[in-house]
Amino acid sequence: MRKRIYEIIETSKEGDRWSLADDILMLVAILASVVPLMFTYDCVGFKLIEIVTVSIFIIDYLLRWITADFKLGKKGWSFVLYPFTPWAIIDLLSILPALSLISRGFKILRLSRLLKLMRLFKIIRYSNKIKVLGRVIRKEKGVLLTVLGIAVFYVFLTALIMFNVEPHVNPVTGATTFASFFDALYWATVTLTTVGYGDMIPVTDVGRFVSMLSSLFGVAIIALPSGVITASYLEELRNLKKSEEECSK
Repeated sequence: MRKRIYEIIETSKEGDRWSLADDILMLVAILASVVPLMFTYDCVGFKLIEIVTVSIFIIDYLLRWITADFKLGKKGWSFVLYPFTPWAIIDLLSILPALSLISRGFKILRLSRLLKLMRLFKIIRYSNKIKVLGRVIRKEKGVLLTVLGIAVFYVFLTALIMFNVEPHVNPVTGATTFASFFDALYWATVTLTTVGYGDMIPVTDVGRFVSMLSSLFGVAIIALPSGVITASYLEELRNLKKSEEECSK
């Protein structure tokens, strides 16, 4: 019985209609649970959605806990270790905001609107394509961390330059610019990522030259990991399709 429950609550395999139905139910519950976050007001309908969806999450959490030995394969220790696994933590965090429905004493947990967003991470469990992307990122983490390191260093360097060469008050408009090093970091980051909101602009020749370099460098920084991830992602998809074809034979 527990074995069958485990098979149903895990991501569905081809031909298992009960497991597919469970996946669909969970996806609908996850998406429905974040609908109230799109509004600034509360109503009876939203409270009902919260009660129903959280009830589904609690049942799912308990079922996964009582079948943890099939998932972790460590016999009795599985039930002790399961609550500390990443997915169990995400499941628990998605449930915690509902405690404010039970008692006002738990209102502090209503970091709530923020914690409710954790429910969207549950979608990853039911999407093979997102899991493939996760494998790609793990596979290429060396390259991605190198690029990230270069980007962070360049952001810090350009922010340091701008903070020291630019006036902290715009001589033309009189507006405060680069009043703190954090302002300079903010400007360097949005410029490197080629967003450039235009709320802070350099007024010196050195600052403008650094700004041009930062924009050009930003294109390269974004293009490099994008190419690596795309190539690796396509390779993983081909491998996934090949394995599915072999399983169907």
